[in-house]
Amino acid sequence: MAKSKKKKRKSAEKKAKRAITLSGLHGSGKSAVGKALAEEIGFKYYSTGQAFRDLANEKNMSLEEFTQYVENHPEIDRELDKKIVEIAKKGDIIIDSQLSGHLLQNIENFKIMLKCPLETRVKRMADRDHTSYEEKLKETMVREKSEQERFKILYDIDLEDNTIYDLIIETENLSIEEVLNKILQEIKN
Repeated sequence: MAKSKKKKRKSAEKKAKRAITLSGLHGSGKSAVGKALAEEIGFKYYSTGQAFRDLANEKNMSLEEFTQYVENHPEIDRELDKKIVEIAKKGDIIIDSQLSGHLLQNIENFKIMLKCPLETRVKRMADRDHTSYEEKLKETMVREKSEQERFKILYDIDLEDNTIYDLIIETENLSIEEVLNKILQEIKN
């Protein structure tokens, strides 16, 4: 793409939306798509999933152990979610977070849900993290069950409710570029 054409697209898209949220279950493509989208339109990028993994590493815990720890320490979820709101208010940001679409309803934003079957999601994450499919499946089931319960208790949010999203994309058979193009097309409109 020509530089001037890309520059015009960036300018038009930045004026259209202050914050773009990418929600979806683990392995649905939020991080890969979010990073590509941020680069394409010149926004910053923030991932609560990465922040969560970093906190688990800081405490020398596996994701499964840290998930169980967080169940008894709701202040961790609240702090991560408070940070999302603060970051979003600054604008020109892509936020990769399961809850961002729900938490940022009062902030000007465009909400995207990425969906993908469990088997594909687990395979993607096992490949990314260089672990076995079985190990990643167990970890994912524990995390997602815990999150569903925690978010319902903390915020009365049902992660299966997709009615708040401006765009829902099934990512299983799409490349990152194809998902990115679908998003860019919607942002233009």
